[in-house]
Amino acid sequence: MHVLSVGLNHTTAPVEVRERAAFAAEHLDEALADIAKQTDIEEATILSTCNRTEVYCHVSDPKIDAVRHWLCNYHALNPDQVNPFLYTLPDHQAVRHAFRVASGLDSMVIGEPQILGQMKTAFATAHKNGTTGKVLNRLFQHTFSVAKEVRTSTHIGSHAVSVAYAAVALSKQIFSDISKQTVLLIGAGETIELTCRHLYAQGVRNIIIANRTVSRAAGLAAEFGATVISLHELPTRLPDADMVFSSTASTLPILGKGAFESALKKRRNNPMFVVDLAVPRDVEAEVGNLNNVYLYTVDDLNQVVNENLKSRQSAALEAEKIVEQHTLNFMHWFDNLQSIPTLRQLRDRTSQITQGELEAAQRRLQAGDDPSKVLEHFAHALSQKFMHHPTESLRQKHDDRLLEATRELFGLDRRK
Repeated sequence: MHVLSVGLNHTTAPVEVRERAAFAAEHLDEALADIAKQTDIEEATILSTCNRTEVYCHVSDPKIDAVRHWLCNYHALNPDQVNPFLYTLPDHQAVRHAFRVASGLDSMVIGEPQILGQMKTAFATAHKNGTTGKVLNRLFQHTFSVAKEVRTSTHIGSHAVSVAYAAVALSKQIFSDISKQTVLLIGAGETIELTCRHLYAQGVRNIIIANRTVSRAAGLAAEFGATVISLHELPTRLPDADMVFSSTASTLPILGKGAFESALKKRRNNPMFVVDLAVPRDVEAEVGNLNNVYLYTVDDLNQVVNENLKSRQSAALEAEKIVEQHTLNFMHWFDNLQSIPTLRQLRDRTSQITQGELEAAQRRLQAGDDPSKVLEHFAHALSQKFMHHPTESLRQKHDDRLLEATRELFGLDRRK
């Protein structure tokens, strides 16, 4: 049995590929039920964020393409177009990757904490749907412990950086004083909440929050004194926005070129700064062609992200050492787990042989045979039966590796 991770992320695939492979939260239960039907996949967890889609599995064969095939089939993707962007990580690599992802070492903004919560949610969803078992349960619990140790033992989380933070930092390159701007936030999830907090910390007070469910955004709005509107009100309120940050779970764009053209007319072509943090995208790509609209996607945040990397390199090196040690610890447990069935059979076979010879010896003693002769026969018969199969295998196979393993197992002198 093996641990396997298959997926794509911001370093291997552009946003237009990632959005086609993404799983909306409301479809995860259905996707997990579907992947559980695959005979070659014993356990599975699906992690899907704006920057990555990954499937963590417990499989019988690490070479199988079942996960890749399933991912392409589920989303009706052409394998030839998607496979170049996919990575397949078996065993040690898969475990190490999970630890790095949870610790923020594989994020666009290194050390960002949001991914840990997303992984916990992904695991909880899979566990609730019954698609995890002994291996993935252990893997993810270990993953969360590693992430906690990395954050408490290093300075990787010493600065409040995230994709949301990077988006706000980018806005400061467009407006000299963002505190004077009106901001429109679309969505009410964790990314928008983080964005709102960073904006508020920068002195922004004119905030509008648009969400499909107004009641869900009410709590966030109350905390920051924001105005809440429904998505239906976007056309009328969009002209008020100097900055727009959008991150919803919509599978289709919710803002098109026409909406921005109308907004710009009412704004007398005053510039609009727009950051689309969603995958799939919330804003049509054509919007970026409009004059006075500065449209950025998550992929465009790399420049801001790179500025944060410098201060985190030493912490990342410390974190990598922690990850590597825990990877070895998990693989030691996993390797031992795989030996359990063999050890159990070995103990059962040994017990059967011993019990059979013991019963024979007891019958001879009851018949009045000399105890010393009975013990001598018992010891001889026991050793002969224990060694019969190993001896015959070594004689017949003439395998140097088998001979070396035998010396290791029985503590024999390797020089003879």
